[in-house]
Amino acid sequence: MLSVVIIVKNGVATISKCLESLRMFSDVVVFDNGSTDDTASIASSYPNVNLVKGEFTGFGPTKNTAASFAKNDWILSLDADEILNEAIVQEIMRLELEPECVYSLLRKNFYKTTEIAHCWGADEIVRIYNRTTTSYNENYVHEHIVTNGLKIEKLTNSFSHYPYPSITEFILKADRYSTLFANDNVGKKSSSPTKAFFNGLYSFFRTYIVKRGFLDGYAGLIIAFSHMVTNFYKYIKLYEMNLEQKRGN
Repeated sequence: MLSVVIIVKNGVATISKCLESLRMFSDVVVFDNGSTDDTASIASSYPNVNLVKGEFTGFGPTKNTAASFAKNDWILSLDADEILNEAIVQEIMRLELEPECVYSLLRKNFYKTTEIAHCWGADEIVRIYNRTTTSYNENYVHEHIVTNGLKIEKLTNSFSHYPYPSITEFILKADRYSTLFANDNVGKKSSSPTKAFFNGLYSFFRTYIVKRGFLDGYAGLIIAFSHMVTNFYKYIKLYEMNLEQKRGN
């Protein structure tokens, strides 16, 4: 048996479609960390959903906390903006889960309803694991399931990811993710205005030119610029926090 675990905050744009795709699963944990929209009421309307409310303590720690509420040890970790199709649901249902394995899924990424083939492309992500064997790391952002000593089995079918329903969401996430990065690395990593500038510049060049983001049309420009802004603010916030920490000492 397998439980689905989702952490969410203000996911009203996609939570219904996400949960509709999970009707075949008997145990779906939705860990709501402070939604102010209708996310919680939508989630609680599904009979297979266990709605839990708690605090956000960083992506890795929060996903581990959410998994503790699952009825089963085998966990399928999803985000509220990810939607499974019938083919991958059936493939998951047929899995003979092995305790020495974790399982990766192919994710296709979209901006609104357009698949982004170059800036993002499809990515393989480990999402099925046994919580008695492993867990997410403790990263505030860029979290991942620890796979040391475990075999990674790849599933055949893909699922869909809709992270940005509007340009506004790029702006909000740039601020949120850069703050999480800075908080996670203050006192651990050095930074400077020069590092922030060139890191942002390189991020735009890598996304728009090296990865041929220009072939994704205007969405490619939005994504490349957002990557640049996010990386600039990650390192300039870290620089400022390191200064404040030194002054505090």
